[in-house]
Amino acid sequence: MHWSKPLRLHLGVLVVASLLFTSTPIIWLAFRQGSDAAVNAGVQQMRELSLRLIEGYRNTLHGGTEAAALASTLPLLASPPPQDITAKQQFFLEVLRNVPNAASVYTGYPDGSYLQVINTQRQDVRRILAAPDGTAFAIRTIARRQGPDVISTIRFLDPQARPIAERDVDYASFDPRQRPWYKSVIQHGKEVSVGPYVAGTLQLPTLTIAAPMRDDGRVVVGINIHLMTVSRLLDAQEISPRARAYIIDDADDLIAHSDPAIMNRLLGIWSKNADGAVAVDTTTDSYDTSLETVARLRRDPAFADGGVVRIDFDGERQILQIAPVNVSGLFKGSVAAIVVPLEDLVAEANRLLMHNLLIASAFVIAGLAASVLLSRMVSRSLYRLADEARRIGDLDVGEKGVSHSFISEINTLASALAASRHAISQFALYVPREVVRRIIDPKGRTAVKAQRQDVTVLFTDIRDFTTISERHSPEDVVDTLSAYFELLNTIAERHGGTVVQYLGDSIFVMWNAPVPDAGHAENGCRCALAMKAAVDDLNEANRRNGRPALITRFGLHTGAAVVGSFGAISRQQYTAMGDTINVASRLEGLNKEFNTSILVSAAIHEAVADRFTLRPLGLVQVKGRAEKVDLWELVGDVRSPTSPGP
Repeated sequence: MHWSKPLRLHLGVLVVASLLFTSTPIIWLAFRQGSDAAVNAGVQQMRELSLRLIEGYRNTLHGGTEAAALASTLPLLASPPPQDITAKQQFFLEVLRNVPNAASVYTGYPDGSYLQVINTQRQDVRRILAAPDGTAFAIRTIARRQGPDVISTIRFLDPQARPIAERDVDYASFDPRQRPWYKSVIQHGKEVSVGPYVAGTLQLPTLTIAAPMRDDGRVVVGINIHLMTVSRLLDAQEISPRARAYIIDDADDLIAHSDPAIMNRLLGIWSKNADGAVAVDTTTDSYDTSLETVARLRRDPAFADGGVVRIDFDGERQILQIAPVNVSGLFKGSVAAIVVPLEDLVAEANRLLMHNLLIASAFVIAGLAASVLLSRMVSRSLYRLADEARRIGDLDVGEKGVSHSFISEINTLASALAASRHAISQFALYVPREVVRRIIDPKGRTAVKAQRQDVTVLFTDIRDFTTISERHSPEDVVDTLSAYFELLNTIAERHGGTVVQYLGDSIFVMWNAPVPDAGHAENGCRCALAMKAAVDDLNEANRRNGRPALITRFGLHTGAAVVGSFGAISRQQYTAMGDTINVASRLEGLNKEFNTSILVSAAIHEAVADRFTLRPLGLVQVKGRAEKVDLWELVGDVRSPTSPGP
């Protein structure tokens, strides 16, 4: 009899002993050293760095503001392209070179004309524009929109502004007069900030600073700054790896965030609406746990002009810096917030604690040594059990011996896994393996839920099977049929099909469920041809061995069906239902009337006509259906005309 004791007894004795020897000196040494000085120094560092980040954001937007203000005073921009187009382009190129954070600069005109110069330094911008290699700038031009000779092109330039390529683009899908920046300037008649919204050409979320031309208020010049640029400017990693920074507007909607994951979520939401901004409610959307606190504090008069506060959330003490970030009267009401865990700021205190922990480490060594010994005793058995569980999850259910451990719970678990392996191996004999995989998966509750989808269905049947059963002994019939089913099942799995049911001497095979299969109609045809060829070879062997020939007929159809688990609460079956299933079954039976082997529907013909040889048989009335079915015989594969199948 193998000796074993519960795992909790071993670990309990060890943990209690370790705590007694380590907790008392660690606690005493930790509280002996004060950390107030280190905390205050950390807060000051955080204040300085946070203000520097905010200043960087302001500088970025300020460059765009100055560029828009300067452009609005130039007379040459007041005339629509193609007038003075070379000078306009040169000016816009110079703006992009001097405002590196700008994504593009452009002018919209009241006649629908448009001129935009785009900085293609970003890889995603080049991909969206399908820009050729070596492109540094792209110029989009829409001119003479109201005339018969409309100009609508996009040109690509290298870093020296030399042309690389040019192509025509659709102008009807883009009208600058309908864009948010143009409408806002026309409505207010002055320089405005707009965004976030989705840029019309690049289809990327952006902030825009736009201004009316001084000589003609209906001509609007704008400069875009991509939101990802703003997000990078807010990077607070210099303060702490866990620090984060973000900007909210006057409506408390999140504009940009330093966390790439949160920023990608924001970009995804804004990208769904190409007509304007999409508000992100900070009080209901789980983007950052500090958003609601910032929205509340910014309305406190004590923080109207910015400030630092200590506050608890996320289960720990945090330092919160709030500061307004409006630029030259634009983006009014926008606030930048930087949040840093207090623990990250007390680096000096942590260094002092390390000295104390070194003293306490002597007490930990004893517990560590005991833990290592115990883990080595336990880990070998646990690793084996984990590997066994993984194999069962992968349906690798071959029988193997049960390993023994000195821990009784591990022995119990090993026995339970062995029983589970045996049960699942038996279960997989009666249910398609993919269905078994989904049922035993932790999320399997909905994996086999009945739902409507397109499938390809194959029914087979053995001609005169009743007569065969009468003329041969049951044992011979069972042996013959077992070899027959094994052959067809192997071919079905090789072609990606799932054998859903055995119906007497027939089988029901399905594609595109439960495993998705984009080429399900083609795979169904190849499977039917392969089955026919294999059965012909089997019949030759049966004749030599004195066994009956199994002449098989096939019916193949594709279409919509309801696929999933059906039946009572206490017992269900994975199958498919619907007219598609009925038609496939009827097609199989029609082989008898036409003296054929494989009959398929018009739906199959439409899907695979260019890959298979099919012979038309005309419209046929099918039992149980009011409409006639267009019938075709599957003859062979056009890739191998001399062979009925692969």
